Amino acid sequence: MTIETLVGTTLAGYTLRAKIGEGGTATVFRADHAQHGTVALKLLREKLQLDATAVARFLREAQYGARIEHPNIVRTLDYGQSENDRYYLAIEWASGDILDKYAEKSGPLPSKEVGEIMSQICGAVQAAHDVGIVHRDLKPENLVYDPATHHVKVLDFGIAADTDATPDQRLTRAGFFVGTLMYVAPEALSGELVGPAADQYSLATIAYFLLTGTLPFTGKSPRELFSQLLTQSPVPLNKAKPNMTFPVAVENVVMKALSKQPGDRYPSVKDFSEAFEAAAQTTTMASGATSETGGTMPDSDDKSGLFGKMKGLFRRS
Repeated sequence: MTIETLVGTTLAGYTLRAKIGEGGTATVFRADHAQHGTVALKLLREKLQLDATAVARFLREAQYGARIEHPNIVRTLDYGQSENDRYYLAIEWASGDILDKYAEKSGPLPSKEVGEIMSQICGAVQAAHDVGIVHRDLKPENLVYDPATHHVKVLDFGIAADTDATPDQRLTRAGFFVGTLMYVAPEALSGELVGPAADQYSLATIAYFLLTGTLPFTGKSPRELFSQLLTQSPVPLNKAKPNMTFPVAVENVVMKALSKQPGDRYPSVKDFSEAFEAAAQTTTMASGATSETGGTMPDSDDKSGLFGKMKGLFRRS
């Protein structure tokens, strides 16, 4: 049965109402269930049903999600194999916009709002770290934000890693990095298993993007960006865009978390979050600027700029 003809059918007790997304390994539907109500139902692609690594990765995502309990992480409700042998994962339905799309419509965002968003995301990621799970693919497209309630949910532990996993338990081949190049930490590019500091780097990149509407590196191709991540320092926050200035404290926190060496970042995501939240309350601006929201707004003409051009190029590797 094709993906298109699945809408309207029932699978493992879930009635599929609409397709809401599709990736390289799975398709996501809005579905209804007698007990769980409306859920997001993720189905492993049919062509991968017999791929042992793909199945293991899919089930690992479900198991990791079940291990973490936090109000800012979508809850794993159910997973398994249906009566027609389709692997499925049911997670709670999170209302709001994908943060990426919200930022494109409403960004750059004031420091205070970014601080509120980052505090929630960091709390969720720290909860994952506390049980030994590194997300490895933190980016705005894996976050849901409801601007009405200011509530954030972290999605997609599909390429997360257990820090206690032995080499033979890892599903990533040595020498191949995982993640999204625009948000990945430099140490991940070696293909070695990364630690919690890599998630902190990704979180700092998200904060940088929400504040400025652009990214810390200017590479216009995967090869150029790869090289910059390994050999160059990120563009300082207060040089990201002309006429946009931030409190010195905000810039210092973001750039410390973007340090090339993991040991030069904050000791934990919690420490980064607390430092960023405190800095976001400050009004001491660089270069004599006077904005109290955390940044002087530039002319908003960047929707088709670097981020828009690169977004389609640098997907999960």
